[in-house]
Amino acid sequence: MGRPLLNPRLAEFGTTIFAEMSALAQRTGAINLGQGFPDTDGPDEVREAAVRALRDGRGNQYPPGLGVPELRRAIAEHQDRFYGLGLDPDTEVLVTAGATEAIAATMLALLEPGDEVIAFEPYYDSYAACIAMAGAQRVPLTLRAPSFRPDLDELRSKITPHTRLLLLNTPHNPTGTVLTPEEQRSIAAIAVEHDLLVVTDEVYEHLTFDGAAHLPVATLPGMRERTVSISSAGKTFSFTGWKVGWAMADAPLLAAVRTAKQYLTYVSAGPFQYAVAEALRLPDTYFDGFRTDLQRKRDLLADGLRAAGFEIYQPQGTYFITTDITPFGESDAYAFCRALPERCGVVAVPNSVFYDDPDAGRSLVRFTFCKQDDVLREAAKRLRDLTS
Repeated sequence: MGRPLLNPRLAEFGTTIFAEMSALAQRTGAINLGQGFPDTDGPDEVREAAVRALRDGRGNQYPPGLGVPELRRAIAEHQDRFYGLGLDPDTEVLVTAGATEAIAATMLALLEPGDEVIAFEPYYDSYAACIAMAGAQRVPLTLRAPSFRPDLDELRSKITPHTRLLLLNTPHNPTGTVLTPEEQRSIAAIAVEHDLLVVTDEVYEHLTFDGAAHLPVATLPGMRERTVSISSAGKTFSFTGWKVGWAMADAPLLAAVRTAKQYLTYVSAGPFQYAVAEALRLPDTYFDGFRTDLQRKRDLLADGLRAAGFEIYQPQGTYFITTDITPFGESDAYAFCRALPERCGVVAVPNSVFYDDPDAGRSLVRFTFCKQDDVLREAAKRLRDLTS
């Protein structure tokens, strides 16, 4: 054939780092602290709700395009319960195949070729691919160690007449940064001043530590009408394989997102939608207990990584700890992670793949702590071999 088979917009994207490293873990039998999925299921009552829906024949055929009414109502109730954000479940909530589809549909719906999207870097790899598929250009705002806080003056300097959208992620994967209310208010003011759309990925909204709290930017003055908020059930309830996510926005914005989404999966995860509706209505004790347990796991792995010789950047949220490998005399995180399973039987992810400029994160490595305690202890024990 005379032309490349792959759309040039996607030429820079190959197999995701998560697939590559998970395959490496399987091939070597290493402990997988690379990809962020728990090694235990979520609440029994939520799993049983899915079984009950299957047996009752609810969702076994195509669910409504917007998502089942029970889940849309539960999402709206959740937003009001935790953030005081009133949503109309019939016009302002859209159920998607995980947050990844919500992001893709939103980018495809709202962007045109030539538009610019400012996104925090390092960023979840699907952001770059979704922006590229829409024909837009990504403009990174780099979060730098050790604090990984956004430089808001730098943000202002990156806005041009072509800037269409700010893509936020808080709590932030992979750094674990949680934007403060002051940072959120400043970003909101910039968005209003320049009439920008904002898309915010909030999948780790309940995974915050040390007193940090998540504040949806859509709750701030002038933001409701310009913000698409995205979240999902996978991280909060430890059922990542169900792929139940949602987008929330004012009706006109959400209608645009729905137009693109209906030509992606159309619908998905019918029986699981009923189960997630029940999950979102779990008592506060569940959310508080889950957060406390994850903070304990974070501290368990962080202590082990420090003992092994890593420099640690303590996360305020998410599943992940970012580390620096320079104390080992290493500087190439990608090479380090490819060799790590053979060296000590552990898999991690190089942060360099989450940057436009790999040098910005060349020595940074991400580990996940959403695993059983025994697994985290064994991984920490194995990693001590790096200095033995």
